[in-house]
Amino acid sequence: MENKETILVVDDEASMREFLEVFLSKQGYKVSDAKNGRQALKMIQKNNYDLILTDIRLGDITGLEVLKEAKRKSPDTVVIMISAYSTTEIAVEAMNEGAYDFVPKPFDNIELKQTIKRALELKTLDQEKERTSTEVRDNLYFNRIIGKSPGMHAIYKRIEQISSTKTNVLISGESGTGKELIARAIHENSDRKDKPFVVVNCGGIPDTLMESEFFGHVKGSFTGATGDKKGLFEASHQGTIFLDEIGELSTFLQVKLLRAVQETFVKPVGGTKEIKVDTRIISATNKKLEQEVIDGNFREDLFFRLNVIPIKVPPLRDRKGDVEILSKHFAEKYSKKMDKDIVKLSSYAIDFLNKYSFPGNVRELENLIERSVALSSTNIILPESLTISMHKKRRWIEGIKGRRFDLEDVEQGVDLDEILSIIEQSYLNKAMELTRGNKSKAADYLKLSLRSMRYRLEKIEPVD
Repeated sequence: MENKETILVVDDEASMREFLEVFLSKQGYKVSDAKNGRQALKMIQKNNYDLILTDIRLGDITGLEVLKEAKRKSPDTVVIMISAYSTTEIAVEAMNEGAYDFVPKPFDNIELKQTIKRALELKTLDQEKERTSTEVRDNLYFNRIIGKSPGMHAIYKRIEQISSTKTNVLISGESGTGKELIARAIHENSDRKDKPFVVVNCGGIPDTLMESEFFGHVKGSFTGATGDKKGLFEASHQGTIFLDEIGELSTFLQVKLLRAVQETFVKPVGGTKEIKVDTRIISATNKKLEQEVIDGNFREDLFFRLNVIPIKVPPLRDRKGDVEILSKHFAEKYSKKMDKDIVKLSSYAIDFLNKYSFPGNVRELENLIERSVALSSTNIILPESLTISMHKKRRWIEGIKGRRFDLEDVEQGVDLDEILSIIEQSYLNKAMELTRGNKSKAADYLKLSLRSMRYRLEKIEPVD
C-alpha cells in the first residue's frame, strides 16, 4: 500500500543508506537520502520532509545540527536519531532538541518500522503530549480506572449495568490489578455514592478482633472493651462495604458473615440487640474461591451469597494495550508530585515495558514508574532508566537495546543463531562505545585479536 509520507535518510555509510532506502520503500514511503550532514541541510532547505532518519555521526557535521536545522525549518518534521556509539547524554540532548526518539544500531527492523509508524502518526512531541492527555481523559472511566483494552471495556460495561442495583459483587483477580478501584467505581456510580464506602482488609486483622471489627461490641464484652463500639457493617449503613481478600477469612468468621449477609442484621459482640443494616457487599479475592470451596476452605453457601455478580479482572500481561497509557499517566502523576519535568517515555522504553510480564500487575508498573521518575536525572525516561529489580531480570538475556530474550521462550522454539548474533553485536557495540570507536582498545576489552575484531565488525548487519 502506497504511503504519502516522505522520509529523508541521512547516513555517511553507503550500505546503511541503501538498506534503509530499500527497506522503507517496501513499506510504501517515498525515500530520499543524503550522504553527509551538509547535503542533508541543502535538501532540507529545498524540501519539506515528513520524517528525517539521521545518524548522529556524519563525518562533516553532526546529526544534532541536522536535527536543529530541520526543526527550525519545519517544526512539524519528525526526526529520529540513529547511532551505534552514542551515549545516553547525547540521546537525551537530541530528544530535548525535539527528536522523536533515539534508535541504537544495529536495530531491529520490525521495531524501527513500528517506531517510524508511531512517529508519523504523532508528528511532533507537542502533539504526542496532547494525545497522551486525551487518551488519559478518554480512558479515565469510573473514578481512577485507566485502560482501553477489550477486557477493561467489558468491566466498564459491567459496572454501568450493576451500579444502580443492590446486588452483591465478587471481584477476582491477581494482586495489583486494581480490584479496589473497581469496587469504588461501582459505589461512586450508584445511588449510594453520597453514603460511606468502608474498606475491610480481611487478611490484615487477627481473627480475635475481626468479629468485633465487623459487628462492633458492647462495653465489658471482653478485656479491653472499655466502651461500646460501632462495627464496620453498621458504619457502612446505606452505603457499601468492601471486603478485600475475602478468601482469608477463617471458617468461624465465615459463619458469622453468612448470617449477616442472609438476614441483613448484625449483633455486636457481647450484645443482645440485633441492628438492622442496609449495606451493599462487594468482595474481592486473589484466590480461586471455587477451588477453595471444593477444598473445604470456604463455605459454599457464603460463596454463592457473595458471588451473585462476578467480575474477573485481567492481569496486566493480558492487557498490553494498556501498558503505554498507564505508564504515561503514572509518569505525569509522579513528575508533578516530585516537581520534575518528565516530558516523555521513549518508544523503546515503552517497548521494553510491553515485553515485561509484570507479575505484580498495575501496582508493580506504578511503583516502577514512580521509582524511575525519582531516580531519573533527565526529563526523558529511556530503557536504561527503568529500574526493574535484579531478581526479576534474571530470566532475561540482554540483547541490543530494545531486544530482550526470555529463557522461557525455549519451549516455543527459538532461533539460537539469531540470538547469539544479536548478543555478539551488543558486546561489540558496547566496546566500541566505551572506546569511542577505537577498534584496538575495543578488541582488548573483548579479549579478541584486532583482526578478529575487524572481521566481526564488518559482518554486522541490521537484524531482521
